[in-house]
Amino acid sequence: MQNTIEHQGVIISKDDKIARVKIEQTSACASCHVKSVCGASDKSEKIIDANIMDDTLKVGDQVTIIGQKSLGFQAILLAYILPFIVIIATLFIVNVFTTNEIIIGTCALASLIPYFIVLRLMRNKIQAKFQFYAIKKDTRY
Repeated sequence: MQNTIEHQGVIISKDDKIARVKIEQTSACASCHVKSVCGASDKSEKIIDANIMDDTLKVGDQVTIIGQKSLGFQAILLAYILPFIVIIATLFIVNVFTTNEIIIGTCALASLIPYFIVLRLMRNKIQAKFQFYAIKKDTRY
């Protein structure tokens, strides 16, 4: 499907209808044969909570994690674009009241504190919107 994002992973734990899946994210150059010399390679492991689509899945199974592409764009909006807008708006607003650059910069950075507090308070609503699903690796949908 064109409107989904897929990652391969392994189930590390399983509850009723939720599986914790470990995925390995790598940059494009992580598989390069000269990565040890370059230093630009990036590899990290992430743990994703995913809804189980098949009750036969168990710990250790290879699965495919599926999410909607539109959720990726919303995540970028919440994590990068909106905080950037908050900082820039604060810079301009505080600049009207003072010319002290230290105060302006401090206020701009401090403006992110309430933003991330609000994001934290809304985490249940956000988490309900960002749903991932785990299916067997060999399953085609």
